[in-house]
Amino acid sequence: MSGTGDVAPTPLVEVVGLTKRFGEIEVVKDVDLAVRMGEKVAIIGPSGSGKTTLLRCVAHLEKPTSGHVAIGGERIGARLVDGRWREMSDREIAHVRTGIGMVFQRFNLFPHLTALENVMLGPTRVLKQSRAEAEPLARELLRKVGLAHKAGDYPERLSGGQQQRVAIARSLAMRPRLMLFDEATSALDPELIGEVLNVMRGLARDGMTMLIVTHEMQFAEDVADRVVFMDHGRIVDEGPPHELFRSPSHPRIQAFLRAVVDREVMNETSAP
Repeated sequence: MSGTGDVAPTPLVEVVGLTKRFGEIEVVKDVDLAVRMGEKVAIIGPSGSGKTTLLRCVAHLEKPTSGHVAIGGERIGARLVDGRWREMSDREIAHVRTGIGMVFQRFNLFPHLTALENVMLGPTRVLKQSRAEAEPLARELLRKVGLAHKAGDYPERLSGGQQQRVAIARSLAMRPRLMLFDEATSALDPELIGEVLNVMRGLARDGMTMLIVTHEMQFAEDVADRVVFMDHGRIVDEGPPHELFRSPSHPRIQAFLRAVVDREVMNETSAP
C-alpha cells in the first residue's frame, strides 16, 4: 500500500475532453485517455471510428476542436501566459513534437537519400548535430531494426517492410519518449508484416511508451498493457488485452471481434 505522502505520477500522455470536427462531422467525441510512462496502449476498432484522428491530435498534426492533449504535463498547442492560454507558434509546437516519434502507413522516406541519410536527417537538421555525432547512432538504430547491411541503399532498393523499419529507425533517432504507430503494417504485403511487428515488439520489451492503432489483433493482445476500443469517435471500452479479447462485455466489441475472426477464416480458406 502506498504511503500517505505518495503522489501518483503524472501520465506521460493526457487526453482531456478531446473533440475533433471536420465541418459538421464529429470524428472524435469527448475522449479522455491517460497513458503512463512505459505503457503500451493498442487502439482498435472499425474503420472510421476516429482512431487515426485521435493519434494525429496527440501529435497536434490535427488541432482539436475542443479539449486538449498534454505530453509530460505540458499542453501541446497552447501555453499559459499571464493566466491566459495562448496558441503556440509553429516553432513551439515543432519543439514539443521532437519528443514524439510517429510511424504511419506510408513510409515517406526521402528517395534521394540512403537509409543511413534518412535516419540521420532529423538529428542533423532539427537537433543540429554534426554528422560525426549523428552517424554512430543512426548506424546503431539500423542495426537495431536489422538493416545495418542496408545503410547505403536507397529506398527504391528496399522492400516495403525494410522501408518501414528504416522509418521506425528514423523516428527513434530523435530519441522520443513516446512512439505513435498508425497502422504501421497496413500498406505491407502479408509476408512483410511480421518483420515490422518484430521490431515493434522489441521496442515494447525495451520499455518504450507506445500508442498503437492497429488491426493486428494477435499483436495487440501479445504486446499491449491495455487495449482501447473505439467506435463512432468514442472510447466504448478499455482494459487488459486478455479481458477485452477473451471475454468482452460490450456487444459492439463482441460483434467487431466476431467480424475479425470471420474475415481471418475467410482469408485462410481462400488462400491458394
